[in-house]
Amino acid sequence: MYIKFWVDAARVHTLPIALSGILLSALIAYSRDHYDVGIFFMSCITSLLLQILANFSNDYGDAVKGTDSFFRMGPPRVISSGYISRECMKKAIGFITIVYLISSTILIWISFKNYKGIAPIFFIIGIFTCLYASIKYTVGKNAYGYKGMGDVSVFLFFGLTSVLGSYFLYTHRVEWDIFLLAISIGLLSTSVLNLNNMRDINGDRQNGKYTFVVKIGLQIAKLYHIFLVLTPFVLGSFFVMLNKQTQFYRWAFLILLFPIFFNIKKVFSRTNFDKEIKNMAIITFLYALFMGLGQV
Repeated sequence: MYIKFWVDAARVHTLPIALSGILLSALIAYSRDHYDVGIFFMSCITSLLLQILANFSNDYGDAVKGTDSFFRMGPPRVISSGYISRECMKKAIGFITIVYLISSTILIWISFKNYKGIAPIFFIIGIFTCLYASIKYTVGKNAYGYKGMGDVSVFLFFGLTSVLGSYFLYTHRVEWDIFLLAISIGLLSTSVLNLNNMRDINGDRQNGKYTFVVKIGLQIAKLYHIFLVLTPFVLGSFFVMLNKQTQFYRWAFLILLFPIFFNIKKVFSRTNFDKEIKNMAIITFLYALFMGLGQV
């Protein structure tokens, strides 16, 4: 039973988002004759560790600040519910941090073993920035998640960093059309956070957590959601056309417009978004999968 609480704290339904950018960049790299099983495996492990670290830190940070009150509509958090103590969570955060640093070191060594001059720069700028961002979302006096900056962070790290950064690990170069895919995954990932914040808007407002949704209001947040979930399909279409690909299977990702339209309909007709949060996480992963396979 105790293991279940740690699984709940890891928020398994968010893990597909962590893998989406990694999977897409790997498939695009493979389609362009750049692929390494070791890089892919270690990228997945490192990304999952970082997401779990962020989820643990979020649980801890909100508990310390008292944000997990009875106003909150989402699933109960493990610390505020008394299932796991703050001290145990702090130790878990420290342990995951160490494992993450080991994993990321191995990943960078595999990718840059023949480019040792790049490795320290990539490690310091990339790895430590991601580590800092994952913990500081809700932890500390200046937690940026309480200042409406969560959307920017998710877009940057789950989109641009995840797709562009991991693609660079394979190719050691930047190709500008990959920005279209990185922005797409970033927007879809941000839509998951937006749904989460729409669900928690009342509790967050009561507890001084000024997310972007709290700042703009629920109705505008729903319109914002439409932008987040539809723009990736426009950008994905530009990507396919830019590469002058005419085969029908290149456009397979457009099938996901059907669940997207159902998602939008439900967002405008409901106030509890728990199910749609999980659905959007899956859609984000499938977008990465379909787009990537379409290129292969």
